[in-house]
Amino acid sequence: MNVDLALRALEASHQPLKVGLVGAGASGRAIALQLATPAPGIRLAAIANRTRMHAESAFRDAGITDWRCTENIQEAEMAIAAGKPLLTEDPSVLSRCEAIDVIVEVTGTVEPAARVVLDGLAHGKHIVLVNAELDSLLGPVLKAKADQAGVVFTHTDGEEPGVAMTLLRYLESLGLRPVAAGNLKGMVDHYRTPETQVAFAEKHGLDSRKATSFADATKLSMETAILANATGFHVGRRGMYGPRCKHVREIAQLLPAEQMLSTGLVDFALGAEPHTGAFVIVHEDVPLKKSQLAYYKLGDGPFYVFYTPFHLPYAQIASTIGRAVVHRDPTVAPMGGPVCEVVATAKRDLKAGELLDGVGGFCAYGLIDNVSGSREENALPMGLSEGRTLVRDVLKDHVITFADVDAGSRGLADELWREQCERWPSTAKVKDFTLTNRT
Repeated sequence: MNVDLALRALEASHQPLKVGLVGAGASGRAIALQLATPAPGIRLAAIANRTRMHAESAFRDAGITDWRCTENIQEAEMAIAAGKPLLTEDPSVLSRCEAIDVIVEVTGTVEPAARVVLDGLAHGKHIVLVNAELDSLLGPVLKAKADQAGVVFTHTDGEEPGVAMTLLRYLESLGLRPVAAGNLKGMVDHYRTPETQVAFAEKHGLDSRKATSFADATKLSMETAILANATGFHVGRRGMYGPRCKHVREIAQLLPAEQMLSTGLVDFALGAEPHTGAFVIVHEDVPLKKSQLAYYKLGDGPFYVFYTPFHLPYAQIASTIGRAVVHRDPTVAPMGGPVCEVVATAKRDLKAGELLDGVGGFCAYGLIDNVSGSREENALPMGLSEGRTLVRDVLKDHVITFADVDAGSRGLADELWREQCERWPSTAKVKDFTLTNRT
């Protein structure tokens, strides 16, 4: 049964899927509003957020005026069974609550989010990430743990990796051969900071660091790393090519043909109409098929661009939730070990003794790279950079390495990243991933 029909059947039988939402920032509030509409067969059952006031605002914005606040599992179960949404400051309540079918993690954090995911997996919950920071860093190892637990781990449709992957899978089902995929991006300025992005953030109700990560290419790199790990496609060079295009269809002629055919590519079109969504490039060299594609206005080939001219993270998440729970079908998830990762790169000349401030900060921006290259260079992943102290100077636009920062593990995220490195060693020697050996 198709997902839409299955969800409508759940609605008709009064057995909707129950969603536990972790995070009540701008993205979390938008998702809460969408799921409270409600989508057929899906209900927002609970919100967990460390600041109760923000979760209360999310409920009120969604038109929900009556909810139960508790950290007690039995009380939580009773509230949800009675149809009353749950509010808690402890995300483990959602993991342990049997009434919850799926956890949607939308905090944009790494360390706390990793704990939420592991706890959810331990209690048999399907996991939907709206968290490129976590997925781009630890997606492969978390997906492996989800497989062991017999549940679905997936990023979401509506975010560009999910939009691209949904289109790519459709094209593959037609017998076409995808060779590249990626985002449409309006601008990239690696040197934006929370100060430069204040006005934009206030206008759109965003945190200024989040807005900075959108502008400085960190979020773009994280999203394309997620797509690379789901497809096996590489990057043609660190940071991608990102050719400027008037329309996205031009990108087929602007990416290196030999790289698309040999490894597949993830990349982005800069400034291209329709200015939003995602694209997939396919290759076809059979003369008759090429003439047919030309007849239907797709160009002369042999590379053809297909695209989705929208991405609606909060609206499209319902599709991902339905696919995950009803059909055990991840929208976009790692196919194995990491293919690409995002490396920390200095925004300015950095001095020994400075404390790195992570994603969307003043110190560094993230660039996607092939894992073989980043590990050969001993590069520090952007997702592990926050809170580390530099032990030597790093020049502007130079990649920050493990040898440039203080040694020692910082917590669960470091442990999981080491486990990921050990599970899937690069073809290049993995150097210093234990953070203990100095080069």
